[in-house]
Amino acid sequence: MRRRLDLASSMILSPDVLFLDEPTTGLDPRGRGEVWDAIRALVAGGTTVLLTTQYLDEADKLASHITVIDRGRAIADDTPDALKNRVGGDRIEVVAADPGDLAAVARAVERVAGGGLVLTDDTTRRVHAQVADRVAALTEVARSLQDDRIAVEDIGLRRPSLDDVFLRLTGHGAGADRTPADGTPTDGTPAGDTQFVREGAAA
Repeated sequence: MRRRLDLASSMILSPDVLFLDEPTTGLDPRGRGEVWDAIRALVAGGTTVLLTTQYLDEADKLASHITVIDRGRAIADDTPDALKNRVGGDRIEVVAADPGDLAAVARAVERVAGGGLVLTDDTTRRVHAQVADRVAALTEVARSLQDDRIAVEDIGLRRPSLDDVFLRLTGHGAGADRTPADGTPTDGTPAGDTQFVREGAAA
């Protein structure tokens, strides 16, 4: 309740620029949703919001522009979609119902992959590959599997997430603890990572 009061008092005047440092930490899902709605309302009213967060889904939902900071240094700065495109475009993903059908599923996916790499995970029975035309690829693979009477548990299109982006850029997850036992960072920077998120019109 104290955090909600702090947030409310900072937002109530609708300032031209508002700085929020991890405003949803410790809030339940309902509280997070309320803060997100309030931020969107402020931006719609012309406020520029500068927000730091380690919740990458939060950055994805709120930010029009993102700066990724790792070990105290900005390592990427772009729109969410542009950052995701660095990892790769849309991917088709199929989960076979029977492990024995993995090879057949892989062949079906390979036909729409345009010569790209088709990855198969025997443990999860998952086959996926990057595709150019997402709708056409999904339709063709679904029709091919149906014609061959191959049962699947799941089939769909996936976009890279900001988690994928962060892992690709840094080699570790957001907020990963890379400090020794005494708590002193090995590179002299504060422990932990944060993402610097900017939303709204340019100041």
